[in-house]
Parts: sequence; C-alpha cells; structure tokens
Amino acid sequence: MLSQICDGKERYIMFETLKQLLIDELQVKEELITLDAELASDLGINSIELADLVMICEEKFDLTIEDEDLHGFITVGDVVNYLESRD
Repeated sequence: MLSQICDGKERYIMFETLKQLLIDELQVKEELITLDAELASDLGINSIELADLVMICEEKFDLTIEDEDLHGFITVGDVVNYLESRD
C-alpha cells in the first residue's frame, strides 16, 4: 500500500503529515486526498484557504514559502515535493 501512495518513507511521512493538516485545518475529506488530487478542483481549496495552508506549513515545517512558489502548487503531490525539497 505504501508504494501505491508514494515513493520512499520520507515522501510518505510528508504526504501523511500534509494530509492530516488538510483534514484538521481545512476540513478536507480524507478520502479525497491523494498525491494527484488538485487543490482547487478536487479538494475545493480557494485562494484564501491556500494562503492558510501556506502559513500552517511554514509554521509546522519552520520554513518560508515564497509567493512565486505558490503557482506550482496544483496538486497535493506538488506541495509534498516542495516541502521535501526544502527539508
């Protein structure tokens, strides 16, 4: 099952952490959250909620996400990849 979700232990942990943030902070339904799920069209996240998610991730992972990087946040996997690259 792990390999069906994502490659590698660190990626899986990052995905699970982000998934829990989406569930707890933005009330996204767990069954909708996959690496391929689009933040806007699949999860219904609007620009204000995306800003909230960015602030939550910055606090949780102790990093700064630049505004120009947000354009690359299309899917959950995009966010996971970004957070992993900054870790």
